[in-house]
Amino acid sequence: MATDRQATARAHSNIAFIKYWGNVDDDLRLPANPSISMNLDALYTETTVTWDDSLSADMLRLNDQPESGGALERVSRHLDIVRQRLNISASARVASRNNFPMGAGIASSASAFAALTLAAVTAGGATLSERELTTLARRGSGSASRSIPAGFVQWEAGIDHETSYAHSVAAPEHWDLTDIVAIVSADHKAVGSTHGHTSAGTSDLQAGRLRGASARLEAVRQAIASRDFRAFAETVEHDSNLMHAVMMTSRPPLFYWHPASLTLMGAVRQWRAEGLDVCYTLDAGPNVHCICTTAHAPEVRRRLEALDIAAEGMIDILQAGVGGGAQVLD
Repeated sequence: MATDRQATARAHSNIAFIKYWGNVDDDLRLPANPSISMNLDALYTETTVTWDDSLSADMLRLNDQPESGGALERVSRHLDIVRQRLNISASARVASRNNFPMGAGIASSASAFAALTLAAVTAGGATLSERELTTLARRGSGSASRSIPAGFVQWEAGIDHETSYAHSVAAPEHWDLTDIVAIVSADHKAVGSTHGHTSAGTSDLQAGRLRGASARLEAVRQAIASRDFRAFAETVEHDSNLMHAVMMTSRPPLFYWHPASLTLMGAVRQWRAEGLDVCYTLDAGPNVHCICTTAHAPEVRRRLEALDIAAEGMIDILQAGVGGGAQVLD
């Protein structure tokens, strides 16, 4: 199929309440457990893909900078999957931009590969179901499957490519939650999530984490359905702690927390004990996601800003509500 078409797509980052950590198939990125997340409306990636028969190889610009090496190779591998699915032989020009720090535990790969998938498919002249788009996005980054649907999203572990897909369990307007992200480091992490998923099985704690994952997911899903923040908070924090315990006991160990991360986690639990609807969760990075009801968001942010930023290590605060699904912009 010869083509020279272009499309731009936007996809939001997401924050997992029940975490994805570890695969049963690294090539297909079939997760070891199901997960559930919330899209973040203010944090997104916009990606333009142009299929161009005159190119001899794929080209990538990331945040206005030309990229080669590992970043380009990963994008090209994902485009190969799209090429095979759509019977496209052309190479592509890809231009992508994030409006938040990359590689710092804010799911930049999720929004990036969701946007790349939708833009590449649309530029190729195809219209695929949302379910199939989630399975294609998953091949680039597991959590990207959750950035395709809108709102609160569950990713089924499945047993093969077709059955490991993501779907919305509640619309963005179902529950008015806010994620206030305390940025303690914008640096690109030294060990990425892809390596961490591969090494998760070396931890003696991974098997125990997996045994309870489905029950925790059901508890969070029920808490979302009933808007029960207290039940939601305890399970979300517990699941985050379990994932980081696996990371820290993997071989070699992965230590993503910073001293400021621990300080903030303690502060959030204290604030909840004082009556605020707020809990913490951390992805594969040191930055602390403070999930709260939107009614309590101004007070949570005020307390974060009142902390001694220099002493605690915070360098910025990002804020986002519940986001929609991936969409074509042009």
